[in-house]
Amino acid sequence: MDKRRILLVDDEEGIQLLYREEFEDEGYEVVSAYNGDEALEKFKQEPPDLVILDINMPGMSGIEVLRRMKEINPDLPVVLSSAYQEYKQDFGTWASEDYIVKSANMDELKEAVRKNLK
Repeated sequence: MDKRRILLVDDEEGIQLLYREEFEDEGYEVVSAYNGDEALEKFKQEPPDLVILDINMPGMSGIEVLRRMKEINPDLPVVLSSAYQEYKQDFGTWASEDYIVKSANMDELKEAVRKNLK
């Protein structure tokens, strides 16, 4: 079986390294993007099975990226990952399958990925 591909969109190098290592250890292929434009480009070139998407990034926000990705592929699971709890109330985040507040403990995020890739 082919590896499931995760598109990881986050402007923080440390988060990119941590998430990549954790998810590659679990057998996923991880494609990285550091901003919304790069994310949409990679999304079109190498369609992922799931997207982990930061909200607060320079340039295009994660909420805008989410909207554009869902226009192209409404069935694509997107897990929003943010350091900020308050975005959960933003109407724009409701299109995502899950909203995880970033933490050093990755269990919640890993569970969301597993659940959405079933």
